[in-house]
Amino acid sequence: MFFTKSRTRAALVAGAAAGALLLTSCAGGGDAGASDASGPKFIYITSDPIGQNEFLKSGKVGIDSVAEQFEGSAKTFESKDEAQRRTNLESAVAQAPEVVVMLGFQFEEMAKELAEANPQQKFLLIDTKVDGAPENLYQATFREQEPSYLLGYEAGLLSAAGKVGSIISLDIPLMQKYTVGFAEGAEAANKKVDVIDPQVVGGENPFADTARAKEQAIAYAGTGVDQVFAVGAAANGGIMEAAAEKGFSAYGVDTNQCGMQPGSVVDGSIKSVNRVVETVVGEIMDGVSSKDATTSFGLKEEGMTIVSLAEGAEESQCTVMENPEVLEQVTQVRDDIVSGKVKVTDPLA
Repeated sequence: MFFTKSRTRAALVAGAAAGALLLTSCAGGGDAGASDASGPKFIYITSDPIGQNEFLKSGKVGIDSVAEQFEGSAKTFESKDEAQRRTNLESAVAQAPEVVVMLGFQFEEMAKELAEANPQQKFLLIDTKVDGAPENLYQATFREQEPSYLLGYEAGLLSAAGKVGSIISLDIPLMQKYTVGFAEGAEAANKKVDVIDPQVVGGENPFADTARAKEQAIAYAGTGVDQVFAVGAAANGGIMEAAAEKGFSAYGVDTNQCGMQPGSVVDGSIKSVNRVVETVVGEIMDGVSSKDATTSFGLKEEGMTIVSLAEGAEESQCTVMENPEVLEQVTQVRDDIVSGKVKVTDPLA
């Protein structure tokens, strides 16, 4: 791991905050994340209910960590639709916290709108970026293509059928960072591999509809793919079930999902929203401008990694742990990406 002293301290704080996570989350409302109400206030707003979404949970861990670090308080507002996102954002601004943190591409337009209307308020928008943002709107995105490349590299080495591919929630530009990275990594590991066009979950609830995701995964298995990158957030549960039933190997997203179907999940990407919150809010509190603040998080910044290369990988239940020769190669590729020796294509650049 590439931990600095400050990041190690932040990780320890985040770990402590995680223990209280499920006890403090409340849909559509706020909750105190620290005991000192007289200190600085921080508010975190989700794009959807947190539920079992580890991506959204990580943001809450981050905001609670920040509150503890600065001896202040934190609130989390969970949203369920566009109307509630706006209501939560307006409510947050009315409370005048030090920073309002928004997670998800669904906040793009209203983040810019509210930031322009409230120049005295600092905002942080994570996981997407808007053009022409005012100075008080900080933005941070992930280089999802980097860990996706590592997973694709594993897939290229492990595929017996010579066919790999991805299942994504929606056919949107953001998802291309996953699919392009995965394909590029697979082709780098095995020039003969056939990358099948992605399957799309779709529907009314593409990030959480496990039944629909399973149906789409079963259909995708019919193409002959034996290594599938599941980029469906909470809907991945259905894809993992399909993997166990149809005999293909799956790769998870955002957190360790290998335990969903032990023996069928090879590895997965990890998106550390808490690290982003801790880093950028810390910079805001230190007076760093949005122009100079950290805006991109990948392997080098520890904003992303893969389960097999993270702490506790031995207990992850990921099947790649049974292939030390694959792990050795992937570790070297990770180091080459961090050093700049290997450049992973950003399809949105």
